[in-house]
Amino acid sequence: MKLAKLPILKILESQTANQWLVNYDNSELLNLTQELIAIFTNFRDKYDCTPTILILDTDPIRFIAGLLAAIALEFPVFVGNPHWQNSELKFVIQLIQPNLIVAKSLQVIAKKALEQTNQFAQVPSNSLIGIPTGGSSGKIRFAIHTASSLATSANSFANYFSTPTINSYCTLPLYHVSGLMQLWRSLITNGKLAIVPYRNLKQGIKTQVNYHSYYLSLVPTQLKFLLDYDCDWLQGFQTILLGGAPAWRSLLTAARNKQLPISLTYGMTETAAGVSYLLPQDFVAGNNSNGKILAHAQVTIITEDNQHNFDNQVGTIQIQGESLYQGYYPDFLPRSTPFLTDDLGFLDNLGYLYLVGRNSHKIISGGENIYPQEIESAILATKLVKDVCVLGIADQKWGQAVTAIYVPINDSTELASIQQQLQHRLSKYKQPKHWLSVSSLPRNFKGKLNYPQVQEIAHNLLQNS
Repeated sequence: MKLAKLPILKILESQTANQWLVNYDNSELLNLTQELIAIFTNFRDKYDCTPTILILDTDPIRFIAGLLAAIALEFPVFVGNPHWQNSELKFVIQLIQPNLIVAKSLQVIAKKALEQTNQFAQVPSNSLIGIPTGGSSGKIRFAIHTASSLATSANSFANYFSTPTINSYCTLPLYHVSGLMQLWRSLITNGKLAIVPYRNLKQGIKTQVNYHSYYLSLVPTQLKFLLDYDCDWLQGFQTILLGGAPAWRSLLTAARNKQLPISLTYGMTETAAGVSYLLPQDFVAGNNSNGKILAHAQVTIITEDNQHNFDNQVGTIQIQGESLYQGYYPDFLPRSTPFLTDDLGFLDNLGYLYLVGRNSHKIISGGENIYPQEIESAILATKLVKDVCVLGIADQKWGQAVTAIYVPINDSTELASIQQQLQHRLSKYKQPKHWLSVSSLPRNFKGKLNYPQVQEIAHNLLQNS
């Protein structure tokens, strides 16, 4: 189903008859969307101003209705985290200056017409959709997408998996690209969407569907919990998309031993979710890559001396494609601008993409390039730590000293036991020179670390040691 040939309201009307949202009143969603279209239109006509809309709602019906109403009218719309703190919300409002906020009640920010600026002049003729991203820095930014870029990603996903209808079992927040794209895939492919908050799964509360026809999306920490407590349920899904943060090797081994239909993914907010996916049959057969590149995207590996593809040379990953964002609001980029990521990886001669780590996290110690992800995986494989982060700390002798900040599996865990196991897993120069034990590491719901906080923790512990 091509979005350009079928207006979003027509799609919603068709999906209402299809009972798109599982366990929700689909007629209520359609009616509320039409009501919000009328409200948004009246605002535009009254103030002679195209309103900027911010969606801040925990209720899925109101969230989806506000989003689709804005897209139907081609009004700029931003999706936000309803759990932002006051300082974060203040920053967001100053940044995007919304006229209308969809929350538990519709809030009108501007009571009078605002002067139109030319900041939207470069936006294509379909709706601007701002999706929040903070990366590992914690700074909120909005990646600029359109209905077209999201549709490109969704259609390419369906073609890659040879599944024209995508049913999504969504445990991730709709305001994150990982949840939003599950909504979008199911909406435009005539599929179904089951929205099941992760907290429900942890309590054993599930929405009953024909799991064999559904795609489940998880982050590694969620997979670890469900693998331990409800593995039989996981085995019933058509495909389990795994992304959001690097998965450690022991977790993948455990999932493979249970024959779980895992699809390792690679993508981000800027690319409208995944640009590469590993087919479940390849995963079960032992492939630990992030799969092959979708048809709509082009990935180039940029090495220090040249550009290489399909030759196993590690470099920075560069992405181009029709699902690519158009900049961070309010700064727009030309459509053809490639996106140079912070990720390091390589393509093998069969076209499989392998991730090595982050360029900004690479450690240079004694003249050697060291990638923390390899060391973290080796430490986790000892099964003596719950969590770990490896950093490079400035050192007069080594340039950077490999430093492991770790959470022991229990109070009786001895560091010497961990170090002993690593002697056979890592080269000597990769073994941490500093070990810092902590009770927890600062991660978000997707399992991503807040690196500035980790670095601060490490520096404080080293200073006090």
